[in-house]
Amino acid sequence: MARSKTTTLPDELLSSLEARLAGTLKPIQPSSDIVQRLRERIHFPAREQIALRLSDWKKMFLVLGGVMSGMVVVITLARAFFYLWSRKSM
Repeated sequence: MARSKTTTLPDELLSSLEARLAGTLKPIQPSSDIVQRLRERIHFPAREQIALRLSDWKKMFLVLGGVMSGMVVVITLARAFFYLWSRKSM
């Protein structure tokens, strides 16, 4: 099997490549219309809403219980399939 040879670039070639990329990739200023549309689409809730959601501990407990139950089911199914698959390969 042939190994691929890695060659190191000389410093001159690397600097010219960096200079070319720096000239090509100039930063641009987006239009104010695009910025305004993005600000409308990205909406962060107010601090009061975040605090209200976190204070609803019953709902959080229900969600956490659901996630943990789902994980137990997935792990049980994975173990069952692994057991059946290893039985057939014997």
